[in-house]
Amino acid sequence: MFINYALNAQTLGGNSVFNFLRLSNTPQLSALGGINTTPQSNDIGMAWHTPSLLRPDMHTQVNAVFNILPGDIKSYHLMAGYHARDWGTSFALGVQYLNYGEIPATDAAGNTMGQLRPSDYVVQLSASRAYGERWYYGASLKFIQSSYGEYRASGLALDASLSYQDTAALLQVSLVLKNMGAQLKAYAGTQKTELPFDIQAGISKKLANAPLQFSITAHHLHQFDILYEDSSFNQVSGLEPATKTGNKFPEQLFRHVVLGVQAWLTDKVELSAGYNHLRRKELNIGNAGNGLNGFSLGVGLLFKKIQLRYARSHYQRQLTYNQVGLSFAMTGNGHDRQ
Repeated sequence: MFINYALNAQTLGGNSVFNFLRLSNTPQLSALGGINTTPQSNDIGMAWHTPSLLRPDMHTQVNAVFNILPGDIKSYHLMAGYHARDWGTSFALGVQYLNYGEIPATDAAGNTMGQLRPSDYVVQLSASRAYGERWYYGASLKFIQSSYGEYRASGLALDASLSYQDTAALLQVSLVLKNMGAQLKAYAGTQKTELPFDIQAGISKKLANAPLQFSITAHHLHQFDILYEDSSFNQVSGLEPATKTGNKFPEQLFRHVVLGVQAWLTDKVELSAGYNHLRRKELNIGNAGNGLNGFSLGVGLLFKKIQLRYARSHYQRQLTYNQVGLSFAMTGNGHDRQ
């Protein structure tokens, strides 16, 4: 199944649990390569992975995303914001749910014993505050639950981030520490496993004389060597174990980098594109054409109270991830509440 393949490819040579936490939750993030900590936009969905992007003008904004993936896998995301003016704090509550469909449950001999409906979900509470005129800091507390028939696990995690935004220079910089926490309950017959911890940093810059924004994001800053080594598969021959022999410093460095660009054709039409080098390298097949692997594209229609976005991410040849999302304000925006 696509989800299992995508998640296993992001384990990065070590074991971790709840790897669905790495998945992009919203089309704008997917279109920018799946990892981006600094977009200068009014999309509350981007605050799911970077809580310091949660701002007062996202008051009462709701982000809803629905996807149907290969294998009848369904993914749902819902997030809503609220700015508490008296506290000077912006809050958001959200949930992400993955339903892997109905699959047969069998015993060791292959006899069907019934049906399973495996699922993963995370419930997240976020908060963000301003410090001075340009700094923002935020945190997200997450409760995580997995259910695969009789195999169930839960966990608790914290994300923390710091952002600097200079509106005059059209610049934003962010640092994020993700998934700091632990399993509360391990799957039956297993020991507790680490969560997919990550440190990310990024910068985005809008051009003053053109409707363009460029961004660069670095991930896994705590671990330089993130070459995934599969002991039973070689990208070239498909037979011999992969090795790190000949891997050069520039290649290792660029595996940490995700590039993004956005263009506004009008104030209501947004185009986005991204490139995730790690995704391309991990999912390339040596004896096949790899085309647009690692690239992603998106389009957004931005109205006063409604934002419609679509993203298409290329994982492998003939294997893409399409995502549609809607953001809308339930009342007036938060500018009059600051």
